[in-house]
Amino acid sequence: MNKPVQAVILCGGLGTRLQPYVNNIPKPMIDCNGKPFLWYLLQQLYEQGIDEFILLTGYLAEKIEDYFNDGSSWGWKIHYSKGPIEWETGKRIWEARTKLDDCFLLLYSDNFAPFQLNKIFEQHEINQKALTFMVALKQPGNIILDSSGIVIKYDNNRSNQDMNYVEIGYMVVEKDLTLSFYETPECSFTTILQKMAVQQQISGWVQNDHYQSISDPERWKKTRTYLAPKKILLIDRDGVINQKAKQGEYITDWGEFEWIIDTRNAMKLLAENGFQFIVVSNQAGIARGMFNLYDLERIHRKMKDELKRDGIKIIDIYVCPHHWDEKCYCRKPNPGMLFQASQDHLFRLDKTLFIGDDPRDCQAAEKAGCNSIFIGKAAELKKLSKNEQPISHSLLLSDCITNISGYYNQ
Repeated sequence: MNKPVQAVILCGGLGTRLQPYVNNIPKPMIDCNGKPFLWYLLQQLYEQGIDEFILLTGYLAEKIEDYFNDGSSWGWKIHYSKGPIEWETGKRIWEARTKLDDCFLLLYSDNFAPFQLNKIFEQHEINQKALTFMVALKQPGNIILDSSGIVIKYDNNRSNQDMNYVEIGYMVVEKDLTLSFYETPECSFTTILQKMAVQQQISGWVQNDHYQSISDPERWKKTRTYLAPKKILLIDRDGVINQKAKQGEYITDWGEFEWIIDTRNAMKLLAENGFQFIVVSNQAGIARGMFNLYDLERIHRKMKDELKRDGIKIIDIYVCPHHWDEKCYCRKPNPGMLFQASQDHLFRLDKTLFIGDDPRDCQAAEKAGCNSIFIGKAAELKKLSKNEQPISHSLLLSDCITNISGYYNQ
């Protein structure tokens, strides 16, 4: 199986639930911070190494073509397959079949999800099915997966309470195998997916992060906020903001909290340049009975108050209080706290850095789809995979300020 280098996007719908905001434009062209929503999808794909796009247009197709033209303004190559408004999604794909690569990505034009092509394609190669799509937990859903990620039930009517996943697009498609399920071009692509599921020819890759949509005005406004650039830094506490306690011990009282002065100074410089911070910290000492949440909250309140006097804003603090034996999803190197922060504060993890002093911080960042800065010795990173490596490492956070600023100014 060849990794796809072409993306096909369904852009022909009317967007009736978005009226009156799309009275004079097609739904994918709705404004998000001065750019059409579709631009964010294409740029996201481009950053994953895909620069060739086929846009399957219908309603007010000329509005899309007038804005994007051939895509060369952004380094893209855009081709169009236009059809009447009444064409269904299956028909649009069928009519574009001569332009499609043997393996391509297929996307809806109203969903935006954190996306890692390598991980989806790895699942596609393992399961060797005609199609692999991204799915997210949702009840009621329209999908049941087996233990290996094969779709064993697909029902878009969501009539079965046991169905707890929903597909969100971002599909790796084997063209010939998928087209073989067509009996007639006059169909919705949902019908094709249902036929493929019956033959167990669909694989699902679970996206544990949250996805955004422009399907209705409320979701569009939330998506617009999510897509807006933000200078948010995720940062570990012990060993980064304050000196670590001895191995096996914890900071249990404010009197034991000792600032790392370089970090505090660096955070002040970053704050002066518009950065805000979210603290993400494992605190297994709570589960071990060495202190409680009230003690921890008192430490954090004092920490935030002192940083506030330096002009440093801590937006939020996320803590995993569990013992490592509990194998919870929030304890780093698992990414649960990072996903929760992104959902609560509507920022893109793929545009965010996580600063930590433990290789597990780098692993949590990679699992969450963001990059990391490591504060520590390079030798500590030897066991990390290539994808888990931080973009920068140093013994001092102040040495990383230029790299941090450059990352957010890309």
